[in-house]
Amino acid sequence: MEPRIDLMANETGAKIGKRMINVGLAIQQSPLPVTVQHLVLLRVSQINGCGFCVDMHTKEATAAGETPVRLALVAAWRETSVFTAAERAALALAEEGTRLADTHHGVSDETWAQVREHYDDDQVAALVALTAFINAANRLNVIVRNQGGSYQAGMLANLSS
Repeated sequence: MEPRIDLMANETGAKIGKRMINVGLAIQQSPLPVTVQHLVLLRVSQINGCGFCVDMHTKEATAAGETPVRLALVAAWRETSVFTAAERAALALAEEGTRLADTHHGVSDETWAQVREHYDDDQVAALVALTAFINAANRLNVIVRNQGGSYQAGMLANLSS
């Protein structure tokens, strides 16, 4: 299966892509712990079936020092003992924020309370933005059929402007 279009080779697509990368950079530079960012990026990408993003975020998390065990277990985080309470709260928010069409309540009050227990306002803002951002990126990649497997850690670092 070949990609339908190379968005970064298209003038309009490249403008949008660079702006999205800059949004991602602002989130990366936020006070939200990098470990949490990697876990959320990976989990949401798994839910959305974005092979390109699962590949990217697994490799970026590995390069940042995340363990193979935690990466392997992120899809089943509720049934594991390897994630902190703060990470679990972030993963719950990310999942509920991703599966909006599957539920009538969006992010539950219980999940929101757990997130507020562990994160300050700036971190919450980054977590909410990260969840929305990765959902948008997943959809772009799935729609154009970008495939996973060839990503190398740091590959997109030079695209911001």
